[in-house]
Amino acid sequence: MKIENCPGLLKERYTGYCPLFLRKMFNGKKVSHILPYHAPENDEEDQERFMQNRKRISISGMQEKYSVLLDKNNLRLTEGKEQGTYILKPRPHGLKNVYMIPANEHVTMQIAKQVYKIETAENGMVFFKNDQPAYLTKRFDIDSNGKKSGKEDFASLAGKSEENAGVNFKYDYSYEGIARLIKKYVGAWKIEIEKFYRLVIFNFLFSNGDAHLKNFSLLETINGDYILSPAYDLLNTRIHVDEEGFFALHDELFKDGYWSDSCINNSMHHPCKEDFIDFGKKIGIPEKRVFMLIAPFFERQTKVEKLVEKSFLDAETKNLYLSHYNERLSMLNS
Repeated sequence: MKIENCPGLLKERYTGYCPLFLRKMFNGKKVSHILPYHAPENDEEDQERFMQNRKRISISGMQEKYSVLLDKNNLRLTEGKEQGTYILKPRPHGLKNVYMIPANEHVTMQIAKQVYKIETAENGMVFFKNDQPAYLTKRFDIDSNGKKSGKEDFASLAGKSEENAGVNFKYDYSYEGIARLIKKYVGAWKIEIEKFYRLVIFNFLFSNGDAHLKNFSLLETINGDYILSPAYDLLNTRIHVDEEGFFALHDELFKDGYWSDSCINNSMHHPCKEDFIDFGKKIGIPEKRVFMLIAPFFERQTKVEKLVEKSFLDAETKNLYLSHYNERLSMLNS
């Protein structure tokens, strides 16, 4: 595959990872964007390696994930009891446009970080020997010495599991409910609730219909307290599945079914500016801060279009991605 932009930060005129990305992702080591493996389904010997690795990784989710570490300057699958520091996500199966999923997640994560200054897990694109793309992310719960920090997703914090709440346990909640859990478990909740608020708006604006309870987490700090973890698993899900609603959680923004008059009265009954303003105030953010935090999401950000254009999405998917962005932007400003 011909590489013209950094597969990490999408900086122009790089045929591999740029120096800044190498520092952020690999502590400055010169690492290739080409993996030493064929894609799992394309080679019997490599397929066996991936199957063995899959047995060991404990991260949940429907998409196949593999544990990877940096061995000198080379990325490789973990073996035995080795602690992985990266997660590799090849394209999944059973969805529309699956070939674009790694690039979709990559560009969405980069937009969150570069345009809206949302703290995200470090991430980049990698490619198998046959040029098939995959998504690579650095684990934020493992430090440079291999020590694992405490991490709790909000399904656990809400006391929900498939055993006690059914197969849809991670969707049966509201974002206001998550905010209440942040207040309950986070000492510095006034700071972390603002991070959460911006992330909820971002997920709406970029059509992330999989922002469920397990895709938000609290992370233990070196002082033993908890903060909101960096964002992860951000992507435009509408490109790959047919979605009816606007949010992943069944109860949507508010725990009691509340919507502003502006939402109720618009012809499409879609969320709009007043809903997110009311949401911010309901979860404890002062009105003045609400308007300050939400302002960048109401503006058409030209850097969004630039990053999408430089991304590894194909031309058709780029157009669809931007069409969804502009549609949700119009909703927010209605």
